[in-house]
Amino acid sequence: MDLRGKTLSASGFHSPVRGKIDSLDDVLIEIDAAGTIKAIHRHGDPNYRTIRDARDATGELVTLPAGSYLLPGFVDLHVHAPQYPQLGDALDVPLEVWLQKHTFPLEARYQDAAFARHVYGLLVDDLLANGTTTALYFATIHQEATRALVDICLEKGQRALIGKVAMDNPQECPDYYRDASVEDALDGTRALIDYVRGHADNGEGRVLPVVTPRFIPSCTDATLEGLGAIARECGCHVQTHCSESDWEHGYVLTRHGMTDAGSLDRFGLLRRGTVLAHANFLTARDMDVIKAREAAVAHCPLSNAYFANAVFPLRAALEKGLHVGLGTDISGGPSASMLENARGAILASRMLQSGVDPNVPAETRSTFGRAQIDFRDAFHIATAGGGAALNLPIGQFVPGYQFDAIVIDTANAKGTVRLFEDRDEGEGILQKIIYTASRPNIAATWVGGRGA
Repeated sequence: MDLRGKTLSASGFHSPVRGKIDSLDDVLIEIDAAGTIKAIHRHGDPNYRTIRDARDATGELVTLPAGSYLLPGFVDLHVHAPQYPQLGDALDVPLEVWLQKHTFPLEARYQDAAFARHVYGLLVDDLLANGTTTALYFATIHQEATRALVDICLEKGQRALIGKVAMDNPQECPDYYRDASVEDALDGTRALIDYVRGHADNGEGRVLPVVTPRFIPSCTDATLEGLGAIARECGCHVQTHCSESDWEHGYVLTRHGMTDAGSLDRFGLLRRGTVLAHANFLTARDMDVIKAREAAVAHCPLSNAYFANAVFPLRAALEKGLHVGLGTDISGGPSASMLENARGAILASRMLQSGVDPNVPAETRSTFGRAQIDFRDAFHIATAGGGAALNLPIGQFVPGYQFDAIVIDTANAKGTVRLFEDRDEGEGILQKIIYTASRPNIAATWVGGRGA
């Protein structure tokens, strides 16, 4: 259903401020012809009934059924689009083995544009069905395949940020899968930026280009320097991996004599709109630099459990004021569901706070301190936090923001949410949604007011 130019009558939740849930009880959301939220009228406002009756009389009122709740669409800050075919595979090996033995051979297949279109079409459909209205995508080194991902996101209506991966370091990238030279890496990046910005179907800017050094090990210093210059020139977003695992973090310390964050900063790759995936081994100084540059972290709790060798200190980063959003890290994380990753973020934080060794007394089991978050923080980083990380007007229901939203149908018999009238109310309903909802509960998805 197209909601542009309509008024939606709904109840739901959003979290513009970390740690707080705003319950929207029987509100009216006016959506303009461009898919932007024009106004929100709460039940009890002086003109609420007049506006509702007027919209109903003109046929502009759309009402959600009982048992349905409106949420902002999920913002996934870290997706490797070409890795979708191996979702759930090879999670029993270290990161460096996983890359060389499994991932790089798969990504090399995207030289075949038909294969790319098939996989990318399935991926975008599945993410939209899971409630992901915005995705930050790593593609591959291949120009035609990456352009196909741009085309598919525009065709299917998903908001997306897409980067042609730059990786030219022959010491860490296989001969069969890497940019042939610094010039190839940089020229390919510029070519994709031009393609996205000049696309005939992208007048609204629903798809944005991203400067994408895969990570420091995969890039020569000359390419990192050149990508920093491109980011400054074009004003594009930047995405890369940062201090992801013991191996990767140690590699950068050995090669550059400093952490990933420090090294990325000297190449001009830390800026507003930069998203650093994982960031498990950030130092206090790293956090200071990231905050000063207004860059962001994509927290990927499920993939961190398999490949990071550590737990990202999410609460510490949030309390320090860093921009943090949530990422699935398809396919390092085995689920395309942002709900499952939200649960993973809660679980990881609790284990970090409590400690995990049963042979250590409870009072000394944890050496980290306060780390636990709850469903409120998880919901925030999956929605408004992701929007803030990207510096885009998405992730919350306020005038001037895009109407990117999903409907959770708690009454769907095939779903996994069960509410009881005598006990579930207010934000307790949202808590149940975060902990128990699944794909069958997602009844509708809108991006910019258009059904997807």
